[in-house]
Amino acid sequence: MTNYNNEIQIKDILIKLSNYKAYLFSKKFTIIFISGIFFVLGVAFELLSEKEYTAELTFVVENNQQAGGSFGSMSGLASQFGFDISGSSSSTFSQDNILKLLKTRGVVVATLMQNRKVDNIDDLLIEHYLHLNNIKDSWKTNKDFNSFSFNGMLTQVNDSISGDVWMNIIENKLVVELQSNEANIINLSYVSENEEFAKIFVETLIEQMSEMYIAHQTAQASKTLNFLRSRSDSVFIELEIAEEEFAKVKDINQRIVKASGRLKELQLMRSVEVLNTMYLEIVKNLEISKLTLLNQTPIIQIIDRPILPLKVEKKSKIFLGLLGAFLGGFLSLFFFVFKKLFEDALSE
Repeated sequence: MTNYNNEIQIKDILIKLSNYKAYLFSKKFTIIFISGIFFVLGVAFELLSEKEYTAELTFVVENNQQAGGSFGSMSGLASQFGFDISGSSSSTFSQDNILKLLKTRGVVVATLMQNRKVDNIDDLLIEHYLHLNNIKDSWKTNKDFNSFSFNGMLTQVNDSISGDVWMNIIENKLVVELQSNEANIINLSYVSENEEFAKIFVETLIEQMSEMYIAHQTAQASKTLNFLRSRSDSVFIELEIAEEEFAKVKDINQRIVKASGRLKELQLMRSVEVLNTMYLEIVKNLEISKLTLLNQTPIIQIIDRPILPLKVEKKSKIFLGLLGAFLGGFLSLFFFVFKKLFEDALSE
């Protein structure tokens, strides 16, 4: 008895499926028509959508290695004076961290605050960004933002807006990734509706990153170099004054024979010798410090820069058309199936 009931249930299901198949087949022209409309809408969407340009820049991060060649002969001498020109690497700006640092708020906002010319208009990059993305147009009805600008004194509102712009850039427009683990080449790409802005943005971004990198890597060497330059100037001035006084006293003491009478001359001569020795040592250290600074720069080596015209990021018209047709067919099938279910439920 159970098997008989099961056979009846399966038979009913097959009959219903056959009825639904016949019903949907009777609506085939309607389904095809709806799919065609969605196909046209998909193609039209692609044609009417704004073009997006991708600016790509590739670079490598130079890790400082033990110096060789001409620097090798100087490293021993430099170590005697407390200098290290071997180029020890820094973990703060390692290659892995560079990928994240390029997306940090500090680097991106510093880039946006640079003045550049886009479409023959010289302005801050963040002002260009707000204009190109029609953000300022949406503020015209708001009195608080009607005359808003990043040119001039920055306020808390500026900081808030720049934060929103930074978040939108790193989430939707900026991509930083390794091209190859073996070659250690990093790809930096930015998408924008304006190809000139996209090109300028990635180039300015890498400039800001490079400046931060160099400033960090050469901070100690730069401080030492500035100190030695200042010290060499002051010692040189003291040496000139001492030499002039020594020459005057020596002229006055030409006829003095006793050592007691020539005491001042001897003291000045000793001062000149001491200052001269100090000056020579400072100049030597100054040159070594210059080598130290030179050995730590440059840090970032750019391989390829974006070249206008940039490639357009647009999806295939056929792909979007077929996607629209599939969506239209699915929705129409769903509608007719639901309609048939509703009609069958009312008839029972």
